[in-house]
Amino acid sequence: MSILITGGAGYIGSHTCVELLDAGYEITVLDNYCNSCPEALERVKKITGKDFKYYECDIRDAEGLDKIFKENNIEAVIHFAGLKAVGESCQKPLEYYANNIGGTLTMLEVMRSNNCKKIVFSSSATVYGAENPVPFVETMKTGTTTNPYGTTKLYIETILQDISKADDQWSVVLLRYFNPVGAHESGLIGEAPSFPNNLMPYISQVAVGKRECLSVYGDCYDTPDGTGVRDYIHVVDLAKGHVKAIEYVMPRTGVEIFNLGTGNGVSVLELVKAFEDANNIKIPYKIVEPRAGDIAYCYSNPEKAYKVLGWKAEKSVKEMCEDTWRWQKNNPDGYN
Repeated sequence: MSILITGGAGYIGSHTCVELLDAGYEITVLDNYCNSCPEALERVKKITGKDFKYYECDIRDAEGLDKIFKENNIEAVIHFAGLKAVGESCQKPLEYYANNIGGTLTMLEVMRSNNCKKIVFSSSATVYGAENPVPFVETMKTGTTTNPYGTTKLYIETILQDISKADDQWSVVLLRYFNPVGAHESGLIGEAPSFPNNLMPYISQVAVGKRECLSVYGDCYDTPDGTGVRDYIHVVDLAKGHVKAIEYVMPRTGVEIFNLGTGNGVSVLELVKAFEDANNIKIPYKIVEPRAGDIAYCYSNPEKAYKVLGWKAEKSVKEMCEDTWRWQKNNPDGYN
């Protein structure tokens, strides 16, 4: 029996593969490599000393998906695969809806036809929208997302809740996580975007000399220093949360929702300063226009995950910055 990881060569997916393998799970990985590459999976093998199968396949390819299920006796799915850039989603909403929602529907149909009805879904704090007060808790009303990326996560959550209501054999865990940063302590895997859409890889690319200056998107938010406040969580802590979610989903049915975050808000300029202090590097920056879809505050109340899953974030902002820089300086061009 195997756990299927969709988008497993990606940033969060690859780190989750490491934690699952270290926890003794058998995994199978699929990825279409549109924002990743197979080298990440080879490095997962190097870190863990364990082998696994991986396939180049798109989640919209029903025939390819069915082949993977038939060949590997899949008993559960962790679903990462999807487009994920907030700004890009505002420019290309059709592509985001077609890929993220359409692909998930195809995958769920293949899961059902192969009698695999256990899934952990990689959702996002963006489903809480702009109207809820912080910190966000799982019982808050959703439905006021501020960008198409967030809307795809919201719709997929709704779809998963609906199929669970219609068929009580489904077991669904929705993981709403916040802002993953950092890298594996080995420096072998990390975030490797061709163009950084998130803050930490942007900072690290400036640090390594790939970019001259960090663009800070707005300093007029209603926050202490005017820049957006986010809940930054180390990607290894996040990956370990997925292991706990798999442990939870396997013996149960129904739907459960968990925040995965630290519960602490850090502003853009605070993270820049933390990176400078942790690594003794100066990060030049300039203030530019705010991005469409961004909100002032976004941080979690993670108590439910601790009480129910026995999970909590353990790594500090300093470790996030140190591990990011170790990855970036050892791999200035990512996996290329």
